[in-house]
Amino acid sequence: MDAAASTSLMMAQPSPLAAAPRPTADAAKADAASKEYESVFISQFLGSMFSGIKSDGITGGGQGEEMFRSLMVNEYGKSLQQRGGFGLAAAMKAELLKHQQVQVPADQVAAP
Repeated sequence: MDAAASTSLMMAQPSPLAAAPRPTADAAKADAASKEYESVFISQFLGSMFSGIKSDGITGGGQGEEMFRSLMVNEYGKSLQQRGGFGLAAAMKAELLKHQQVQVPADQVAAP
């Protein structure tokens, strides 16, 4: 094998240092991720609640309503999370930052 092919083969393989994920140590990113997690959790919770409800009222039901119900439930989840949610976001943020070994004042972690 010639030197050029050998060099390009070595460059194509990822080094172990480049592949390792780096902790962000960014409280804002941890906050956003924890709020998104709680929003998805609430949406799943509400989705199971709405699964047994038949739609035959004013809206008429049908395949269209069934198709867009998941979008409505996702928006409900986002809205509930923005209003305080279930309190999962603060605990999740604290765990994310703990795993990144970042020291954050207690008053910032407990805030929803």
